[in-house]
Parts: sequence; structure tokens; C-alpha cells
Amino acid sequence: MFGFMPDLYTPSYQVVGDEEAVIETSQGTIRVKLDGAGAPLHVANFCELAEAGFYDGLKFHRYVPGFVIQGGCPNTRDMSREDVAAGKVGPDGRPGTGGPGYRIKAEFATNPRNSHVDGALAMARSQHPDSAGSQFYFCLGPQHNLDAGYTVFGTTVEGLEVERALRAGDEIVHIQIVHESRGE
Repeated sequence: MFGFMPDLYTPSYQVVGDEEAVIETSQGTIRVKLDGAGAPLHVANFCELAEAGFYDGLKFHRYVPGFVIQGGCPNTRDMSREDVAAGKVGPDGRPGTGGPGYRIKAEFATNPRNSHVDGALAMARSQHPDSAGSQFYFCLGPQHNLDAGYTVFGTTVEGLEVERALRAGDEIVHIQIVHESRGE
């Protein structure tokens, strides 16, 4: 994912614990309950990026049937759906190799709910455990072989059928962070 190892980043977003992500895609809407108690750094990072509009207009770049659909690489922003799906190199680099310019500390070993169930939302990373930044994936079925190496930070509560319909090249239109307890 990264050719260098930028410093570890601590997000300034303050996790409340009732965050949900409403992810509008070109295939429909997904609603995810974020796990601020189990993965506070990952939730804070995701919320901070979403609220800044970082994900708006990015494409899902990796689809492996029965495994994952992955997005969040900024290299896909100025690429066509077709070029992303074909795995072509874009103006900012190859899809799947970009990030926000920093990395966050892994939380898979400290999260008591780090379970890659069907619809789990987790952060992608390179070989180094502390290399996650902006790329995330949804599990397309249980993937418990990933539990000991990748941080789960949310669970899908609506939109599993949308996740199953997503393919490489589909767009992340917008991600909104809402608070369950406030009815937002």
C-alpha cells in the first residue's frame, strides 16, 4: 500500500460511542454501526476523513467475490469507473496504493469485538500492522482468518444487499456520520 512509513497519526475527532456511518454509493446506501469502544482510533480516523469529505467521489477499487469489496484509495478520485475496474494506473498512481499521508495504530489485538463477520467494516493495510490510513473494506461473508491481523471498526446494520452489488469502479458518493442516540 505505501512505499514509505509516515508517522503514526492520532485523530482529533472525539468519539462519542453512538456513531453510525451512512455510506451513499452508486449502488445504494449502507448503514454501519461504528465500534468506538473497541476501535476508537479507527472510528475517529474514519469519522474525521468522512466529515472532511475525503471519501466523496472515490471508487471501490478491489472486489473479490465472497471475500471483500474495498475502497477509500484517493488515487481513484480522478479516474473513470472503467479505468478503476480495469486496474489501470491513474494520474495519482495505481488504485489501492494511496492513503491520507499518515498511518494509524492497529487495534485488532485490543478490540474485544474484532470479528470479521458478514458485513464487517475493517481497515485495509500493508504488511506492517500499523499501516492503515483511509482504505477500508466490507466482508462479503465471514472472514475470520483476518481477525488476528486487521482491525474491524464497524458492523453493517442496513445495506448488505448493496455491499453484495458493489464492484470495482463503483463510487462512494458521500459518507455521513450520524449519532444514533440523537436520532440524527
